[in-house]
Amino acid sequence: MSDDHSPGDGRKPYSDRGGPEGRHAETHDVERERQTNPTGPEPQDETFDEDLARETPDSIRQAQFDSMSGSDDKDLVNALPELNQADVSQLSVLVAGTPLEQGSVYLDLNDRRRGPFKAIGGQEVSGGEKIIAKKTTSYELWNRVTGDDDTAEIERP
Repeated sequence: MSDDHSPGDGRKPYSDRGGPEGRHAETHDVERERQTNPTGPEPQDETFDEDLARETPDSIRQAQFDSMSGSDDKDLVNALPELNQADVSQLSVLVAGTPLEQGSVYLDLNDRRRGPFKAIGGQEVSGGEKIIAKKTTSYELWNRVTGDDDTAEIERP
């Protein structure tokens, strides 16, 4: 036993009321406080982050380089009789599945009557299309392929 008889060492806080937790329960609605206190941030959906990581403007611009030469497609050579072999080989036809950059101008060589169009977000090249981008085609060649029709409509899926 100690010879120190000061009340600070021997006291138990609120010992007659069940300690600090007991005193708190007397003055507050503990259950309601537990229900209304914030529980922290919501768990993040990882799949959404992965989707955004794949579709960045840089990745879309990089995907524009995933193209094949127009001379590699024999159907395209026959569909563009007004162009010579050198002109057709300058065309960069985008590969199926390539995302189109929002606001950029494109032309489907399979449906030239429709004319140039501006892509909207989330749009990509389907298997039956032969799409060329205006920004990867020389100005003179673009005008010959489009027939000087440079009014681009917004493509609506």
